[in-house]
Amino acid sequence: MAEVAENRSVELDIKGKKRVFDIDDPVLPDWIEEKAFGSDDYPYDKKLDNKEYEKTLKLLQIELVKVQFWQQKTGKRIMAVFEGRDAAGKGGAIHATMSYMNPRSARIVALTKPTETERGQWYFQRYVATFPTSGEFVLFDRSWYNRAGVEPVMGFCTPEQYERFLKETPRFEKMIVSDDIHLFKFWLNIGREMQLKRFHDRRHDPLKVWKLSPMDIAALNKWDDYTEKRDRMLKETHSDHAPWTVIRANDKRRARINLIRHILKTLDYDGKDKKAIGEIDDKIVGTGVGFVK
Repeated sequence: MAEVAENRSVELDIKGKKRVFDIDDPVLPDWIEEKAFGSDDYPYDKKLDNKEYEKTLKLLQIELVKVQFWQQKTGKRIMAVFEGRDAAGKGGAIHATMSYMNPRSARIVALTKPTETERGQWYFQRYVATFPTSGEFVLFDRSWYNRAGVEPVMGFCTPEQYERFLKETPRFEKMIVSDDIHLFKFWLNIGREMQLKRFHDRRHDPLKVWKLSPMDIAALNKWDDYTEKRDRMLKETHSDHAPWTVIRANDKRRARINLIRHILKTLDYDGKDKKAIGEIDDKIVGTGVGFVK
């Protein structure tokens, strides 16, 4: 089994209470189990019924296939950026969106840390190289927004680089949209206890332990730092041409369905079935910094 971190037991300050979290302990603490689903003032008491989820998701995935046919016919280019804290459900949301799309014209971009050559380039350069060509749908599992969160919190960029990023990004995204690329930006938001529960689940599932990195553990006491950076990112880079859509993601099923609905309701594609798409849950989906806790 992969090693997770050297210091696996950490003391956390959660709403003024000192809590010890030992990720190696196979028993999830009661204070996490009891509060995880409702953390971040989540508006539902239980998960969406799985049968309803599967039925709804299939209808939405059929619509996504229509989107691809429309793209191939018109040459429309689409990009979707998936951001959020570690364990927010980005990968699962991308998988639900991508599952039945033709991989010849839909792809996932998940870049590793920059090479020495890339570190010497314009910051956005390696991302631009992955942008869609005619008729393509590209989904970013994290993106240039690393510089708005992970990098400044963990010390991987300078304060000057961070400030420059916040200033340049709205202009950069204006160029993207002006070139007739449809840009979606999603922030998946989860509560702190839910993040801890998902970290614990990953640590004790041999099929998912690879998802848990030493950096995840190192970041456990940086929740407030990440919150500060998240709020500033949403404030500084939310714009009319490239708005942030916030998805409350404690329930992965509701998050995936409403995220895909947002994509489908935004696009004006051929054969659009509004009844199949349904209505977006405004308890789950919101816009900008005002919708996060």
